[in-house]
Amino acid sequence: MSLNQIKILERTLNWCTIKRTNLLKFNTLKFTKSTGILLLFMAVPFFTFAQDWHVGALLGITNYSGDLSQKRVDMRYTRPALGLLVRRDINRYFTVRAAFTWGIATGADSTSSEKALVARNLSFRTNIFEGSLIGELNFFDIEEKGFTPYIFAGVGGFGFDPTAKDQSGNRVRLRPLGTEGQGLPQYPNRKPYDLFSFSFPFGAGVKAILNDTWTLGFEIGLRPTLTDYLDDVSTTYVDKNTLLAYRGQKSVDMAFRGDELNGKNTPGVYPADGAQRGSSKHKDWYSFSGITITYRLGGGGGWGKQKAMRCPVLRP
Repeated sequence: MSLNQIKILERTLNWCTIKRTNLLKFNTLKFTKSTGILLLFMAVPFFTFAQDWHVGALLGITNYSGDLSQKRVDMRYTRPALGLLVRRDINRYFTVRAAFTWGIATGADSTSSEKALVARNLSFRTNIFEGSLIGELNFFDIEEKGFTPYIFAGVGGFGFDPTAKDQSGNRVRLRPLGTEGQGLPQYPNRKPYDLFSFSFPFGAGVKAILNDTWTLGFEIGLRPTLTDYLDDVSTTYVDKNTLLAYRGQKSVDMAFRGDELNGKNTPGVYPADGAQRGSSKHKDWYSFSGITITYRLGGGGGWGKQKAMRCPVLRP
């Protein structure tokens, strides 16, 4: 092989090497861009999905209505309420939310205007732990107006455990005492009541956008329930001696508190078997009302951005 032939071969090999290297770089760049575009398209549904979700909290009050309250909402028995919630925007006008809420329900005969109730002298207090699933119907497109009134309704399940203070100031659980003869053979139709029941939240509120991620609201929500023992009061008194024999003196003491009265109110005596203690015609209610604050996952740009990105309508 001559010297010229060797030089030509070297130039050919160098050219092939450069071309192969450039081709490899091009294919690598093409693959990188394709992968990036694919990942971008995969990420778009995630962020779009996330923008429809909100997490937040409720800071508010609890009220109770039942046998130890004369009003549907009695502000004298207002107690705190706290909650955590998750919202999902189904569309511009309908939202679903799940929530866990804690509150305190309380009531007392001592504040009643009726002498018969004051003479009964019962009281109670219970924690309420509620889980709920609720649908919200928005009146306006909140992304367009910046705010919207709404109404809501749903279903909830809640736990409770009524207590009261005895004469020594010690808080006593009322259900184990069977104050209305629950579980006694002489009263076979009176079974111990469950400490779990269902509620049916409904109400109204208003919410407003603070910025791309935060929404502030206020709502009032009532809860009719399926229990009449939120306050441990429902039907009639049972025989004092029977209650004493089966449940003890503490049960008798907590079933009727009128004998503890003094001062302006004359102490009473334990009522006869079958005398009215409460009313089973209406179930107990409670309410949660307060301020809500929620954070949109994925930042701003939910329905508002989708609205802005709509394609224009072409007309002939």
